[in-house]
Amino acid sequence: MPPVSEPFYRKEKGSKMKAVLQWLSSRLYWLHLPAITITPIDVIQILFLAWLIYKVLKWIKTSHAWSLLKGIIVVSVFVALIYIFQMTTLIYIINQGLSLAIMAAMVIFQPELRKALESLGQKQVVSRLFMSNKQFQQLFSDHTMNEIIRGCEEMGKAKTGALIVIEQNDSLQEYERTGIEVDALVTSQLLINIFEKNTPLHDGAVIVRGDRVTAATCYLPLSDNMRLSKELGTRHRAGVGVSEVTDSLTIIVSEETGRISLAYRGRLERAVSEARFRERMVQFQNKSELKRRSIFRKEKTKNDP
Repeated sequence: MPPVSEPFYRKEKGSKMKAVLQWLSSRLYWLHLPAITITPIDVIQILFLAWLIYKVLKWIKTSHAWSLLKGIIVVSVFVALIYIFQMTTLIYIINQGLSLAIMAAMVIFQPELRKALESLGQKQVVSRLFMSNKQFQQLFSDHTMNEIIRGCEEMGKAKTGALIVIEQNDSLQEYERTGIEVDALVTSQLLINIFEKNTPLHDGAVIVRGDRVTAATCYLPLSDNMRLSKELGTRHRAGVGVSEVTDSLTIIVSEETGRISLAYRGRLERAVSEARFRERMVQFQNKSELKRRSIFRKEKTKNDP
């Protein structure tokens, strides 16, 4: 038998493949897949939606909305069953109450939505668009920093409770109005005297702006974060609460243990050491940003003809 030539073999194989494809297309005529073309804009939209869904789920997970979301999922399952079994009476009631349910959800989730918008406004990407030269200035001097650290260490040794809020960019005048105006230079002796037990100014928070104590006995909003330890008292919850709604740094000295804690952006760092306390104060002092801009100006001046 003479050997089959290669071109003939390829031709026969191609005809068989074509016949198979024709048979499949005749049997699956009802399946028409649209032509899909993906552009770079589509890729950007997909990535943005994935990031947005991830952020929403992460926000829901870390808020009171998580327990409410589980309840909504249970209700959604029942609604799906109602539509599957075509329960006309219940479907009519659901359709009539849909708009009311949406309004009720807005009211229920109002605190969480407000916090989400506030946190969005506090992001560095957004805030840098509206930054002024004031925000690049050093917030307080090294002397003020040393006085605050010395005063807190002394109060910690004596187990004197203290609550000190240092203003950054967000104004704290709303909370200053709830206290008594002081307007004095920050010194360790002043802070110790303010928070001394059984004195008129010891109850409440002290607000520091720059190198001055602006007000004392100020009332702060309490945090409703359920993840905070039950061991923490009102002083710690107030410190975390004001850090959730502003960009201030809050220093809390525990009256029970004498330990120093720091609250910033809603996060509480408990029982910090003196070295860590000083490190966080230096970071908050904004000196690094000021130094960076100073170096940038010098290099720009050097490069200018």
